Amino acid sequence: MLTTPADFLGRIEAFAKRSPDEIAYTNGAESITRGALWTTALRLAAHFRTLPGGSKAPILLIGHKEPGMLAGFLGAAMAGRAYVPVDDQLPAERLERIRQVVQPVAELTPAAIREIAIGPLERTTACPAELDDPFYILFTSGSTGEPKGVVITWRCVFSFLNWLIAEQRFEPECETFLGQTPFTFDVSVMDLYPSLLLGGRHVSIPRHILAAPKELFALLERTNPTVWVSTPSFAAYCAAEPRLQQALLPRLRRFLFCGEALPHQLASQLLDRFPDAEVWNTYGPTEATVAVTSIRVTRELLARHETVPLGGAMPGVRVYAGGPDRRPVADGERAELLIAGPSVGLGYLGRPDLTAERFFEIDGLRGYATGDLASARDGLLFFHGRMDHQVKIGGHRIELEDVEANLRQLAGVSNAVVLPLRRDGQVEGMAAFVLATGRNGESDFELSQRLRRDLASSLPGYMIPKKWIFREAFPTNANGKADRKALQADLETPARA
Repeated sequence: MLTTPADFLGRIEAFAKRSPDEIAYTNGAESITRGALWTTALRLAAHFRTLPGGSKAPILLIGHKEPGMLAGFLGAAMAGRAYVPVDDQLPAERLERIRQVVQPVAELTPAAIREIAIGPLERTTACPAELDDPFYILFTSGSTGEPKGVVITWRCVFSFLNWLIAEQRFEPECETFLGQTPFTFDVSVMDLYPSLLLGGRHVSIPRHILAAPKELFALLERTNPTVWVSTPSFAAYCAAEPRLQQALLPRLRRFLFCGEALPHQLASQLLDRFPDAEVWNTYGPTEATVAVTSIRVTRELLARHETVPLGGAMPGVRVYAGGPDRRPVADGERAELLIAGPSVGLGYLGRPDLTAERFFEIDGLRGYATGDLASARDGLLFFHGRMDHQVKIGGHRIELEDVEANLRQLAGVSNAVVLPLRRDGQVEGMAAFVLATGRNGESDFELSQRLRRDLASSLPGYMIPKKWIFREAFPTNANGKADRKALQADLETPARA
């Protein structure tokens, strides 16, 4: 049971000293041993303690899935500073917005971390962090076009990890965790830290391998994981290859899914192909620390329900469908999914207005209003989609209004509405309806390509619309606003498919 920062760091240190030459982390191209990871983190912690700007000012870490990023996380934790992971392919404009919000005391890349790691090993004092200090800050899409920094504390992380490790009964020093999601996505916490705390090995899949099926399956076969942690979309991508079955990964004993809805058909397919493995569905927003509900998906469960349930709440956390008064509604009634308990974060960094909108207190517990629509039935929670204009694509949470706000800033765009593209009930991308001016003879295709390029300078690739539709005017509702329902209906007609 993790109760203090010293417990957390002490467990990782114990495994580093017991088996320093064992691989702790690999991304297929680079690896780092437990001993090297620990000593690098110690050097970074010593460096972070010397920095000005207050003892707990955050550290910005810019990279992808290099081993140095993980060392940076641990070094920041040792120094009692929150870390802020940022992808190295993030557009410069969005990175600058994050800098302005965070005001970091330092920025490090993997190259800078390597330079610090060759310095002398200094003696460091105990971690100065307290349970309610920030552990990490992750940025999500914001409806105003500005990214939102979610502040997660040590207490939040311990609440999640203690539950996950106890429920899943991982075997110390025996597990190999496969992690698909980037460090900027909080699902990575589900595989990174259990692997370190239990003396396991972590196999992380970098972006270039994700796009190369031959390399991807070679990595899977070579590393032979025991625990698979990913979004359902990634598993579905892999399952399109018939080779994804028990014979390829004979040691695999557990699938852990988070980040988006788990399709019924995919769960059934994995149970067929991996008869010796368990399939688990989990749910949770970044604001409540990775996941707050779970359920083991079995044949019996799939036979009883047409959609995979979210499951039940973790101990000590209330997860329920609640009304405007934040109180539970009757079973079967659809309402907003609310979360209250120690895993709920502090709010949005530097945005007390947004924090007040979504975070609340109930019965002495800190709560968060997810914006998801849910209902309770037979002791289980069921997901019914979003209440607002937010979607998840490939596990990435995207505010449609964020994309719209950035589109409207582009030359030649007078207005824009962005809507989800759905197939078989799943969101597979976005469609942008655009009112364009000054086209100068550009065809729809030429204009869409130009807008894609321009948008890519301010947004990451997963936030670029897949389909482009140009209009002279938008239909409007009674309030004179663009009629999203009419546009969505038009999008889903056969003529527009």
